[in-house]
Amino acid sequence: MSNETEETVVSSTEPAVQAPHTVVDVIATREEYLAAVDAIAAGHGPIGIDAERASGYRYSQRAYLIQIYRRGAGTFLFDPPAIGDFSELNDAIKDEEWILHAASQDLTCLREIGLNPTRIYDTELAARLAGLPRVGLGTVVEELLGIHLAKEHSAADWSTRPLPQAWLVYAALDVELLPDLREKMGELLEADGKTFIADQEFASVALRDFTIVRVEPWRRLSGLASIRGQRGLAVARELWEARDEYAREIDTAPGRLVPDAALTAAAKALPATKRELSAIKEFTGRASRSQLDRWWAAIERGVATTDLPATRAPGESIPAPRIWSDRNPEADKRLKAARASLTELSEFFHIPLENLLTPDTLRRLAWSPPAELSVESISAALAESGARPWQIDATAQKILVAFVEASQSIEAPEEPAS
Repeated sequence: MSNETEETVVSSTEPAVQAPHTVVDVIATREEYLAAVDAIAAGHGPIGIDAERASGYRYSQRAYLIQIYRRGAGTFLFDPPAIGDFSELNDAIKDEEWILHAASQDLTCLREIGLNPTRIYDTELAARLAGLPRVGLGTVVEELLGIHLAKEHSAADWSTRPLPQAWLVYAALDVELLPDLREKMGELLEADGKTFIADQEFASVALRDFTIVRVEPWRRLSGLASIRGQRGLAVARELWEARDEYAREIDTAPGRLVPDAALTAAAKALPATKRELSAIKEFTGRASRSQLDRWWAAIERGVATTDLPATRAPGESIPAPRIWSDRNPEADKRLKAARASLTELSEFFHIPLENLLTPDTLRRLAWSPPAELSVESISAALAESGARPWQIDATAQKILVAFVEASQSIEAPEEPAS
């Protein structure tokens, strides 16, 4: 636990300097944890919360540090692997507003340990809705609070034990400024008449499941498009799955074992022997030779299998817009017209286009619009796709007009040649 940070105001003539901070301790026992729960419950106001993972180092996306700040209570840093279940803390604060920055990045790992908010305030999303040009926590804190927030440890390996004090100070500062930032954000949104928009967006995020489930995750392999033929794809699939299995087994990020480029190089080369595999200069990575038998077995499975993958990923995904003009010219005209109209609307509201309406929602609607075009049918299609009421109110009429005008341009007879 630490005391509240001393704020350092950024001078217009002097470079910003990180605020000094008291020593930060990590809570790693049940006794300390339960005492912290009581202290947090006795505090007042919203809960600033953040989580640190070890992305790029570990296979799992679990939280390795949880930071909590509440006025009247202070700052608390918890060691999730040591504590385990956080249900007592969740029960104590579940009805309070939780302030997070980029909640979509943290909600999954928070839920894994029993922390699941009912009300959130996402300062990163608020910054987007307010039209701020840059929405990273450090940038927003500096712009709105005048405080320099160093971010040099954001990509650290948070599974490290013990955690260095400099990292812990960084983690504490991440949450200690959230209540002040939330108040400034609220003022900006209120002044722009966007509070009701933010409320709908925050409620949607709090209910959303951010767990990603892919039908064929191996198709995310970088460079896969350069592999020709089903046999090469089968080898790439087996190599990816062998790496994924090993990475999960030793809880290490797959790319740290053998990079994607190495797997695609092997799948393209289709080596005939283990020696040939070892001789591929692009086949690198710290486990490329120590686990050579594993990779060679994967290649043999790919070469021998009769379960050849399709050259294109299965599913209901629509084609990339760049080929619409050939595949579906009517949809292409609808998409371009609607996108131009919504771009103007985005600039008018000072809200990024992707927050006004997700690109995927617009693409799907343009590709397959309602049979009868009307504000009601467009609104219903948007609602079915998950658009919020404010988005539907803002965009349905614009989309309808764009679609109708695009259809008229398609049906209009060509001018006779002079």
